[in-house]
Amino acid sequence: MELVLHGIRVAINEQGFLLDMRDWNEQLAVHLADIEGIVLTEAHWEILHFIRGFYLEYKYLPNARVFSKAIKNQLGADKANSRYLLKLFPEGPLKYSCKIAGLPKPPSCM
Repeated sequence: MELVLHGIRVAINEQGFLLDMRDWNEQLAVHLADIEGIVLTEAHWEILHFIRGFYLEYKYLPNARVFSKAIKNQLGADKANSRYLLKLFPEGPLKYSCKIAGLPKPPSCM
């Protein structure tokens, strides 16, 4: 499967996750978010850049508990709050932040 954005083809899996995270850019993130009905704000970008940085540094995707703890340690407890994250990504903060950030689907997500 693939997405086409501005004439550029990007390979995705059947759930819409990029097959190669190197294809990601901010325009593509906006497009992926739009598909999910999410309008990206600075708060979204903060989480998206955080999860990309986490993945690049640690070479794995955390489960939801580790995701929240890592956000708390780096961005503060208010941003690690599940209500805050669900406002940003209502269908699942970890899954959809990874999807929009161009990362693989976390193993702990269905």
